[in-house]
Amino acid sequence: MIKRLQNRIAESRYALPVTAFYAILIWLTAGLVSQQWWVQFGCFVLSAWMMMQLNNENLLIRIYSRLVSCAYLAITCAAVFLFPSRSGALMQMGAALALYLLWHSYQDRDSVGWTFYTFLCLGIGSIIQSQVLYYLPAFWIMMAWFIFSLSWRTFFASLLGLLTPYWFCLPYYVYQGEDSLALLSSHLSSLFDIVSRPDYTMLNLSQLTFLGFLVVLFVIGAIHFILTSYKDKIRVRQIYYSFIMVAIYSLLLVVVQPQCYDMVIRVLILVVSPIVAHFFALTHTRLTNILFIVIIIMALLFTGYNLWMSSSLF
Repeated sequence: MIKRLQNRIAESRYALPVTAFYAILIWLTAGLVSQQWWVQFGCFVLSAWMMMQLNNENLLIRIYSRLVSCAYLAITCAAVFLFPSRSGALMQMGAALALYLLWHSYQDRDSVGWTFYTFLCLGIGSIIQSQVLYYLPAFWIMMAWFIFSLSWRTFFASLLGLLTPYWFCLPYYVYQGEDSLALLSSHLSSLFDIVSRPDYTMLNLSQLTFLGFLVVLFVIGAIHFILTSYKDKIRVRQIYYSFIMVAIYSLLLVVVQPQCYDMVIRVLILVVSPIVAHFFALTHTRLTNILFIVIIIMALLFTGYNLWMSSSLF
């Protein structure tokens, strides 16, 4: 088997350190210090670490490769316009942690603890951004069809985990002398702000082109995985099929409700990164090598363009 550039990079022990150094440079150039984006950067680092742990503990790629983490770092840095949002960064970190925790309950219908902690992350995320609750059906589908952990016990554990953050917040607001029920209803009211005619004009060129870039990566990676999934272990197949399901769910959500773009795009980055990493790590043809180079160039161009449009230095 010929080892092409994509394979040498995918299997290199230096790929992750080099990509991490590149990511730090992008953050610094975008305004990490001048804009005081320390919380956002911390969430970015922790999310990348959880993606690495998800890969290591589940062997998402059947060869030695750090490409899952590298793909996450590179794709996230291509979306520089996401850097300023503190709430978005916290939500993405919570989603990454929820995905990581959920797979600890694989084929265990009595895993109430892991289920509770998974939905606790979603509950905390929903306090930051209420639209996170749109992903509840996706997580329950994952538990039922891919993880095989859904039972009455784990279902009620998920509800308990989801509600726990609110039980802590509401007494605090009561203590502060505020109308807790009014605040709660106001916070959750955005869930019902469903538009009958989606307005895509609210999305700018950078957002639309980056979404298209993610769709291309997803389609390429998903088709390859579906055709070659028989080579992977059952657990790995289930993980990737769940990622594909969440990606499709996210795309449908952003098509129907484009106002959820900032949340959906972060979830898409989380699930598309392993899918495209699997593709490039396990293919070795001349065509895929050319495609690998083209994708890298596109990612660099997106990064440069979004950096130019978003950075305070320009």
